[in-house]
Amino acid sequence: MKTSIATVSISGTLTEKLAAISAAGYDGIEIFEQDFIAHDGSPAEVGRMVRDHGLEITMLQPFRDFECLPEPLRYKAFDRAERKFDLMQELGTDLILICSSCHPASLGGIDRAANDLNELGERAKARGLRVGYEALAWGRHVNDHRDAWEIVRRADHDNIGLILDSFHTLGRGLSPESIRSIPGDKIFFVQLADAPAIPMDLLYWSRHFRNMPGEGDLDVRGFMQAVMAAGYTGPLSLEIFNDQFRGGNARTVAKDGYRSLITLMDDVRKAEPEVKVDLPAIPSRIGVHGVEFIEFTARGDDAGKLAGLLGSLGFVRTARHRNKDIDLWQQGEIRIVVNSDPEGHAAHVWNARGLSVCDIGLRVSSAQDTVERARALGMSPFDQPLGPGELDIPAIRGLEGSILHFIDEDSGLSRVWDVEFVPTGDKAKGAGLKRIDHLAQTMSYDDMLSWTLFYSSLFDMQKSPMVDVIDPDGLVRSQIVESKGGEMRVTLNGAETHRTLAGNFLASNFGASVQHIALDTDDIFATAKALADCKFEVLPIPANYYADLASRFDISPDLLARLKAANVLYDEENGRSFFQLYSRSFAGGMFFEIVQRGDGYTGFGGPNAPFRIAAQKRLGRVKGVPAA
Repeated sequence: MKTSIATVSISGTLTEKLAAISAAGYDGIEIFEQDFIAHDGSPAEVGRMVRDHGLEITMLQPFRDFECLPEPLRYKAFDRAERKFDLMQELGTDLILICSSCHPASLGGIDRAANDLNELGERAKARGLRVGYEALAWGRHVNDHRDAWEIVRRADHDNIGLILDSFHTLGRGLSPESIRSIPGDKIFFVQLADAPAIPMDLLYWSRHFRNMPGEGDLDVRGFMQAVMAAGYTGPLSLEIFNDQFRGGNARTVAKDGYRSLITLMDDVRKAEPEVKVDLPAIPSRIGVHGVEFIEFTARGDDAGKLAGLLGSLGFVRTARHRNKDIDLWQQGEIRIVVNSDPEGHAAHVWNARGLSVCDIGLRVSSAQDTVERARALGMSPFDQPLGPGELDIPAIRGLEGSILHFIDEDSGLSRVWDVEFVPTGDKAKGAGLKRIDHLAQTMSYDDMLSWTLFYSSLFDMQKSPMVDVIDPDGLVRSQIVESKGGEMRVTLNGAETHRTLAGNFLASNFGASVQHIALDTDDIFATAKALADCKFEVLPIPANYYADLASRFDISPDLLARLKAANVLYDEENGRSFFQLYSRSFAGGMFFEIVQRGDGYTGFGGPNAPFRIAAQKRLGRVKGVPAA
């Protein structure tokens, strides 16, 4: 399977784009003509530069407004095509894309278009070149791949074929099933793009909101199942127009694209086993059964403050690492590791960010399969030197310097707590906290698609629609990725400005991602009482919130009074209740959340977020006052 990407899909100069595309592992590129024209090298030099990066030029594109023109425009169109043929031969590519005409003088007509393509095919044949014809979703006369195929069929020339683009088919709401009946050798090229479901003008939608397969809402997998069933064996290429990607990190976007192609074709193979996909076997998406541990890096006074906070939450230091300055705190099924060792990954994170979450351990169906799939998707494994008697727990590097370790039962890795830690003898009294309900990770809004793709391509997790969270100083975009049974939930929060609580956390912690940890309890009022006994400092919620709550829900006066007294927030979903209690912020904006989730409640208390954020900001630094 040859992978390709259009140069228009990522940011930078042509040389920067080639470096990023090569590093990501692609086989080839579509040269977008504008990128070539803006470059100061000759066509032959560009061709050599591409090949020096280990790439091939899979196609030159786009050639616009060719077919069905009256004279003298028709003559000029053929003259333009000959000039592009010259360019192709100098570059070293044999395929050019012609998109269906949008020219106001275009006459239309299936036979007229077929005759034009047949004549062009003869000219291409004389040079050993090929021409692919594509239906633009907004084409003047041809905007459906079925019509484009009929034109190619009637052109009846070996050097004329069809180019298919998932956006142009799926964006118009067309079924891709008719593609199955097209001879595979007449499909010259396939371009892929996803997009969020936003009702808007097709051209504007296409030019600004395309994204990688799996990042949007289009059925790109169904499209590719039809293409592969037709017998297509050519390159799979990404053509992405996206404002975020144009201004983003070229290497990150290129890697995301490669990851999306591998994930997509693995999904196609598993959904339709009879189609042939030239891709090495890789493990299926990995099942996540929960969070095994959360690891903080902490030193000195900050380590003492974190220990005090954990104690006020009812955690007890139950064990200490045999070789390193690492403590294990427990309550219920929750494990929090505090790493104060002066060496290793945690030490590096401390030097860069101070007190923060440096590692997350996940319970998975197979740790080895997780790393194997991660490698296939272009993710980087992580390791560091082992001390005496320490287990080699598989891990990978996530985004923004994050690390994920994987623990399973069958490999014996779950014994790590007995093997590497010595019990202190202290017993956890606890405050009724049972397990980790969800983690909240904060990132720049521009990086949200990368984080979503990271989780959804590696793990058996699904994403929710993106929603807006109102901060007094701006908007934060939020999206959920979670396993089907809810064992693993992550809220991804994208900040656009440092003025928001999320944006300020990013700025204050130099890109640290985990901003809050939500812990589950079966009885939030009993937990609130136990926390008060432990001197836990709760986030105070204003009386106005509870007055409004009484108007929104049918809450008994007794329950309302208990909520108010304990500073507990409340939400409902189809009559199912949800309770929330928050710690005050620490370490530049981190905090804990305690939740009680009623049976069937699937949300995260979203309506309460603006009030929680406002309450946190009231206790924070006054605007305009710099940090000490």
